[in-house]
Amino acid sequence: MPLYEYEICEGECKVCGGKFVLRRPLSAAALTKCPACKKPVRRVFSTFNTPKTLSISEAKKAGFTVLKRLGKGEYERQ
Repeated sequence: MPLYEYEICEGECKVCGGKFVLRRPLSAAALTKCPACKKPVRRVFSTFNTPKTLSISEAKKAGFTVLKRLGKGEYERQ
């Protein structure tokens, strides 16, 4: 199940702190009110977790094919 971040549309709340994160199934209806304080909320676009960036040599060791762009639609292996 994905994590969704929400924030209160207006004002502050001592119960939820104004922002909260919920784990919800994709099939769940959109959340419109905070479960704690019942104020209207909106979903916040959040960042996602990615693995660290690999160097070219690390990518090759991991089995990836590394390509270098030569021009529009043209690539060559490194």
